[in-house]
Amino acid sequence: MAHPNQRAVVHPTAQDEVAAAGSELIGGPSGRRAGSASGWWNPLRVIALVLIGMFALGMAQKAPCYQEGWFFGATTQYSHACYSDIPHLYGSRGFADGIVPYYERIPDALSDGMEYLEYPVLTGLFMQVASWLTPSGGAQYEAQIYWMVNAGLLLICALLIALCVSRIHRNRPWDGLLVAVAPALALNATINWDLLAGALTCAALLMWSRSRPVLAGVLIGLATAAKLYPVLLLGPLLLLCWRAGRWRAFGAATAAAVGSWLAVNLPVMLPAFEGWSKFYTFSQERSVDVGSVWLIIAQRGDTGLESVNDYAIVVMVLGCVGIAALALAAPRRPRLAQLAFLVVALFILTNKVYSPQYVLWLIPLAVLARPRWRDFLIWQACEVLYFLGIWMYLLYRHGEEHQGLSIGGYQFAIALHLLGTLYLCVLVVRDTLRPEYDIVRRDGSDDPGGGVLDGAPDAFGLRRRREAPVSAPSAYVAWGSKPAAAPAPHPTTFRPEHPWPADSSDDVSRET
Repeated sequence: MAHPNQRAVVHPTAQDEVAAAGSELIGGPSGRRAGSASGWWNPLRVIALVLIGMFALGMAQKAPCYQEGWFFGATTQYSHACYSDIPHLYGSRGFADGIVPYYERIPDALSDGMEYLEYPVLTGLFMQVASWLTPSGGAQYEAQIYWMVNAGLLLICALLIALCVSRIHRNRPWDGLLVAVAPALALNATINWDLLAGALTCAALLMWSRSRPVLAGVLIGLATAAKLYPVLLLGPLLLLCWRAGRWRAFGAATAAAVGSWLAVNLPVMLPAFEGWSKFYTFSQERSVDVGSVWLIIAQRGDTGLESVNDYAIVVMVLGCVGIAALALAAPRRPRLAQLAFLVVALFILTNKVYSPQYVLWLIPLAVLARPRWRDFLIWQACEVLYFLGIWMYLLYRHGEEHQGLSIGGYQFAIALHLLGTLYLCVLVVRDTLRPEYDIVRRDGSDDPGGGVLDGAPDAFGLRRRREAPVSAPSAYVAWGSKPAAAPAPHPTTFRPEHPWPADSSDDVSRET
């Protein structure tokens, strides 16, 4: 039986001009006689196969380091842009020597002063399980196999991310293809363990979209036990549930998140508090590092920015106040994915460090917030250039004769990455203030990933006017578009699947 809010499946080639142009390589846009998506070649299988192919290309890109770059010399892993934390931490964090994370101190000779593992508990468990699956052998052999084992486990996480994104918006399964083809995902997937938290976060969003707040909260708590940023999702949930009056759902999700986080952390926190707290103390004490706007300020001003934590917190708080005002004052309640993307992007932009793999946090949220191929690929191009820039900068610092990218060039790469992320943020903010620009709402949807929020009337807001709930799939809302009355266009001619209202501006028409 069809879901009561089920709408016709959106084909990106009929709605997005970039997707339509790219589809010419495989036969052109989807037309009237396109096959059903329920056969073997359904969107989920296609997306999974594409992601596996892209992931394999990302692993092949690490081949120069796999052979020798991680083990001989300091510059090959930078000159070939194939660095990964995974093989290095296998030895330097005691996994090769059987040291139990958090409970046992790591000898200084191995870790260069890092007494305990500086990762959250669930990530530490992931690393430990991978070490148990690594067979014994020489040091280089074990480090290589350890990376391969982790790559296999991280591939499963990447598949979960793409498939969850495909399922969150029921009528937009092809949006997961954006995750699958993202070049920044392929390049950064096996640098660190960030995909674990990303998979749990996307699973939480999927459960919330299915109106299962308790299970969503459990997954948010587990994701926070793997990486800190998923806890930020509770902020958008608070604001949206406040505006919609859905306090019971928010309370259930929050309580479940706290409970699952404690269930994972208490067994380590109580008997080994010093080792457990290393992640938090290290994050607090860490100085300004690569990729952040603070590094540009520090280098340009020739200062150490000793109070950078205070500066970052102030900017983060001010940004959160702005997001709260947007959530409560927008003409229509924003979608959950939009606010989730904005708050995580704000955290990245204000953080004192931006490791290249942090882009993995944003990729699924960006797809859910604004599934537009043009804007997504512009942002991805900025991230790929930053990916190359950081390794060329480290080559300049650690290589001979200052080969690579100078300080000024690296600052330009940082600025490019920051501007690319800000560009996407501006578009998402515009979509919330002008919902007619939001491609997800073009067919009259409210928030297909909102679960209990989808179609709910406003109970509170900074505007007096309240919108009526979207009670049926046929109820096209005033801020969206009118239902398409004309037959589907000929597959060789691109037109929007649902045209904009007659009073739409020329700029909007050009965008669609």
